[in-house]
Amino acid sequence: MPYAIDETHDPNLESWVESANDPETDFPIQNLPYVAIELQDHHHGNEPYCDTGVAIGDHVLPLVPALVEAERQNMRGIADPWKMTNNFGRLSAADHVAIRRALSQLLAKGNPSESVLCDKLLHGQSSRHYFPVHLRSQPDTVGAACLHDYTDFYASVYHATNVGSMFRPDNPLLPNYKWIPVGYHGRASSVVPSGTPIRRPSGQLSPAEDGGAPSFGPCKLLDYELELGVVMGRGNELGSSIPIGEAEDHILGVCLLNDWSARDMQKWEYVPLGPFLAKSFATSVSPYLVTMEALAPFRAPAMLRPEGDPKPLPHLFDEHDQAQGGIDITLEVLLASEQMRDKGMDPIKLSSGSFKDMYWTIAQMVTHHASNGCNMQPGDLLGSGTVSGPTRGSRGCLLELTWDGDPFAKEPKLVPGTERTPIRLPTGEERKFLGDGDEVILRGYCERDGYRRIGLGECRGVIEPAAT
Repeated sequence: MPYAIDETHDPNLESWVESANDPETDFPIQNLPYVAIELQDHHHGNEPYCDTGVAIGDHVLPLVPALVEAERQNMRGIADPWKMTNNFGRLSAADHVAIRRALSQLLAKGNPSESVLCDKLLHGQSSRHYFPVHLRSQPDTVGAACLHDYTDFYASVYHATNVGSMFRPDNPLLPNYKWIPVGYHGRASSVVPSGTPIRRPSGQLSPAEDGGAPSFGPCKLLDYELELGVVMGRGNELGSSIPIGEAEDHILGVCLLNDWSARDMQKWEYVPLGPFLAKSFATSVSPYLVTMEALAPFRAPAMLRPEGDPKPLPHLFDEHDQAQGGIDITLEVLLASEQMRDKGMDPIKLSSGSFKDMYWTIAQMVTHHASNGCNMQPGDLLGSGTVSGPTRGSRGCLLELTWDGDPFAKEPKLVPGTERTPIRLPTGEERKFLGDGDEVILRGYCERDGYRRIGLGECRGVIEPAAT
């Protein structure tokens, strides 16, 4: 059930961390996303260790010392900070609300601990190494929620219809699409932090249309996919399920996710079992985990299903989820070629869409995943699938963006998938798919009248040539 709007969302609330008061920051005091920070242990030879922190403006505050100070100030709900942070991924929704309120009070202007927190604990983001909380490699460290599994969904009906129309113009959506949130089990070991270089994969490529043998070599049709990542908090026991009315209580937060895709490899391998090597070479995630509590002001109704579409089965239907299950997160893709960067040119925006246009809600995805008794675990990552909207400018991958068909036009004129209009870059270069040296940048943010803008940061990756 969506979280309530409370005093932590007050748009007039300011922080003693001045950079958090900048209207352009992704991380005002109304956001407070989690991030893992690498520090040095001065008591053990400056050995590096990781800790969970909270981003505030252009700084990060380590979580454990902050909650210790909250306990010292007798803040409600913070009775045992060490126990809370050691069980961070398994905390209840009420515990996470208490942590958010304590952090908000600690970081608000006028807090008596300002000088202590600022002088001894606050770290500048530019001087530290940051990575996603759920990618931490030491499950026994304080606050850890490690990545065990990765599942990618296909929750945008616009994306599914566009892609289906390229290959099955007369039958774009398969019969199960509007009954279940379709997904596949991805490869957790190749989920990488933002900024990790992406090596162009090699694999089997489909033969020419007239048949023959496939070839093996570097991917020629490399693509990005603009997605929202959902990170699990509390899990469920093997054999049990997660009721849809409780699904959001099991979520730790959301991040940006780029599910890199080798389209020519995908076309050849996806029948009959679906994605495999075309998806398993790399998935990039952003470092900041924006909590469901922070997203409360930006909730929206679930996507209104067209007349004639089936109502979800009872285990996937909840009145509150239908009323508030959507989230109005603006998601953008930008691209800068190597030539553009060499010439000091800014990246160009390729597309912009909203997560509220997804056919299936986050709660429906979580509930469906656990409905067979699958045991979800803290840190598990769910990808939403490509976030695409009803217009060409809101298509979330190059496979769709350069395609000339429009199945959502009043009088659709479906063009074969081989006919594409390339993206023209300021350097004169053209792109139907990604070239070596291209940098893809994902951005996300929420805006609504009467509330502070909050952001998800960025997710970046530069394409490197295939291994020789």
